[in-house]
Amino acid sequence: MASYRIKKIESLIKEELSLVFLHKLRDPKLGLVTVTGVKLSPDLKIAKVYLSVFERENREEILNKVNEINSMIRTLLAKKVYLNRVPELKFFIDDTQDYVEKMDDLFKKIKDDNEG
Repeated sequence: MASYRIKKIESLIKEELSLVFLHKLRDPKLGLVTVTGVKLSPDLKIAKVYLSVFERENREEILNKVNEINSMIRTLLAKKVYLNRVPELKFFIDDTQDYVEKMDDLFKKIKDDNEG
């Protein structure tokens, strides 16, 4: 179980990265990007950042663009959070919504099969 301190830092990084994506990064190629979660390593050196992307067709392209500007994002984050060391950021696409939609479709299919 993660410590209270790690959870607090994860929450802080998530909030500040959300603001960075909303206000500081004005690249139209990124579209609408939302930070859905942050998971820190126990030593606080690596942060896995999960992103939700509005344009599903361009997910990989947007993720590649975010990775290209990773150092700039980390610099902007460092200006907002007061940590001894800002963790290395690793970005991933959060596909939770896809999974939820897939499960909904399965439940609907089961319901339709039982009714029909």
